[in-house]
Amino acid sequence: MLPSMDPASLGALLDDVAAGRVAPADAATRLARLPWADLGHTRVDHHRALRQGLPEAVYGPGKAVHQVVEIVGELLEHGTGPVLVTRASDAQADAALAAHAGGARRGNVLVWRSQPAGRRPERVVVAAAGTADLPVADECATVLAAYGFATERLTDVGVAGLHRLLAHLDALADAHAVVVVAGMEGALPSVVAGLTAAPVIAVPTSVGYGASFEGVTALLAMLAACAPGIAVVGIDNGYGAACAVARLFGGLRADAT
Repeated sequence: MLPSMDPASLGALLDDVAAGRVAPADAATRLARLPWADLGHTRVDHHRALRQGLPEAVYGPGKAVHQVVEIVGELLEHGTGPVLVTRASDAQADAALAAHAGGARRGNVLVWRSQPAGRRPERVVVAAAGTADLPVADECATVLAAYGFATERLTDVGVAGLHRLLAHLDALADAHAVVVVAGMEGALPSVVAGLTAAPVIAVPTSVGYGASFEGVTALLAMLAACAPGIAVVGIDNGYGAACAVARLFGGLRADAT
């Protein structure tokens, strides 16, 4: 059995070597798989949780169904922490969930070994400007929940009806971080960042008419926001926004027991 890829398990293995319970040669064999595992089509990065504080996730598009199934199996057997598949197709989801017990599908995200709900003390608000932005906001909230963060959802609070956002000033004031998901002209992050001291992660979406250029207009607007200190991820990248929040608070390392 290979060690889990987290500091506590590695420390325990080294303790076993020091105490003579594990031979150095056996430990070397077990550690040889640490950097990555070669599946032929994919090199699974088991070392990522040690380097970055978050384990590798699986991006579904472009992968064959059997590849997703094999990568998930490798991460479950030899990795540690939550296992995620983002943007999973129906075929990928059905096969992976059938092959590996204990998983759940939430929208187009598959999750195994989700952390207990609310395990983290930080409160994260995920605000979606419009209902059409919900798939990206859902991806973000699902990943945050898998990492143990409690999330408060604000839906349809875009600038076309600003009073809807102003009804939630207490939630913004109490948040430790806010993720703002918006398409069209992408103005909502500027407004939110002017109302809270919390870090604001802005996610442009591809929602909008022709002049929105599939999210490019929102992306540029967020990058040019007049409220200072906004961090911006790529178009439709709810997963990346969730990881940015997790990194702000130390990743899974801060949650280690």
